[in-house]
Amino acid sequence: MISKVEGFIEKYLGELRQNNAAVFVGAGLSTSAGFVDWAGLLAPLAKEISLDSTKETDLVALAQYYLNSKRGQRHDINQLLVDKFSDLRAPTENHRILARLPLGVYWTTNYDRLLETAIQQAGRRLDVKLTVKGLSRTRPGRDAVLYKMHGDIELPEDTILAKDEYERYHVSHQPFVTALSGDLVERTFLFLGFSFTDPNIDYIFSRIRIQLVGNQRTHYWLTKRRTQKPGESSEDFGYARAKQDHVIEDLKRFNVEAILVDEYSDITETLQKIENRFRMATVFVSGAAADYSGNDPTVVDQVLKKIGTNLISDGFRIASGMGIAVGTAVVTGAVEQIYSDDSRSIQNSLVLRPFPIGIEDAAKRMETFTRYREELISQAGIAIFILGNKIESGKLVESPGVWQEFELAKQKGLHIIPVGGLGGMAAKVANEVLTNFAQYYPKDDGSIRAAIEKLNGPMGDGLGYLDALRTIINKLAKD
Repeated sequence: MISKVEGFIEKYLGELRQNNAAVFVGAGLSTSAGFVDWAGLLAPLAKEISLDSTKETDLVALAQYYLNSKRGQRHDINQLLVDKFSDLRAPTENHRILARLPLGVYWTTNYDRLLETAIQQAGRRLDVKLTVKGLSRTRPGRDAVLYKMHGDIELPEDTILAKDEYERYHVSHQPFVTALSGDLVERTFLFLGFSFTDPNIDYIFSRIRIQLVGNQRTHYWLTKRRTQKPGESSEDFGYARAKQDHVIEDLKRFNVEAILVDEYSDITETLQKIENRFRMATVFVSGAAADYSGNDPTVVDQVLKKIGTNLISDGFRIASGMGIAVGTAVVTGAVEQIYSDDSRSIQNSLVLRPFPIGIEDAAKRMETFTRYREELISQAGIAIFILGNKIESGKLVESPGVWQEFELAKQKGLHIIPVGGLGGMAAKVANEVLTNFAQYYPKDDGSIRAAIEKLNGPMGDGLGYLDALRTIINKLAKD
């Protein structure tokens, strides 16, 4: 029987592959990086007005009480935000995984910069939305959008914190309400580090429920099961556990399904599984051929096209730099299969980065090529190496670019599948893998090695190659 966590992973992966997934990040994800939570943030303000933030359940009201005591002046609150959130802390592994996932939409109520830092470090072009006026601007070439619905530490005076600001939010920030409502209707959200005590989220969910009663999209809340804290009485723990159960049951009204884990580390492990399985569904094809090295060109072309066809029909996505002959043939077979299947699309099935050969400056050209390779390879979990040769000074030589792609794939933890029997740089990759096989496939039962050895032998009619590739790839995807 599939566990609830495993069932969630499969469903969320399906949405991710269809570009329908989104994530909503709350304060809990920032506390693990060393930032204070809401109670910790408000602790000195509460003390100043003779209250205790650890005893308060309505922290929005607590912030309002303090603001009332200051006759509505926010200076001290703004300074506190700057003091607590201006540190340049490093993103956590959870942030880094979320940044690497091909999510097009991120939402957060956090003021810190952890999420955008992680996304930018992942090499993705981010469009950050901080204010209502900023919503109408679009950053050219963006890879993802981050909506900071409660503001940013760089604009502390515009952050949403106290009850007054929450009560006015649906008017003062109506475009944010509209945007989030639309995403919640159209996308499947994963909520992380979130407590579901935010009045704005409750307001938006309530209106969606009223409009779409019985037809709401399923969302997921990945959170830790409440456990007894050191020194906590059994009575207090029982109350807290009952409260969590009631929150979980209430979220069902909004079709939010709680996925409970025992430890915070389990959240990271679950995100890692999502990333790994998503990457395993993408196969990077490396290779180029100015010459087929004595192999029958007709058979080679048929095999290359069939590789593309098989990958698509088996549910994989193909990443390729469109290497001469090799990449174009594989992509041709893939496109033919995509167009024969109404359930697949070019956008979701192919990641192509044709290399711009017209860059005259050698250093700039190599820099661009390396970036292309890193972007492609980082999205995949499996890499196939085929042929790999080019004409240089009138001579046929092995392609150094294919070897660089092998090194990058190894560095990023991809499973390496060399088709060494056709020669070229792929033969050198095959020799490396077979010589140090235990380093590349430490858990192999012998079937993967046998298949790679078949790929390192003569091609014949090509059917043996196709069977061997299919055996390896499908085994890796299941494992």
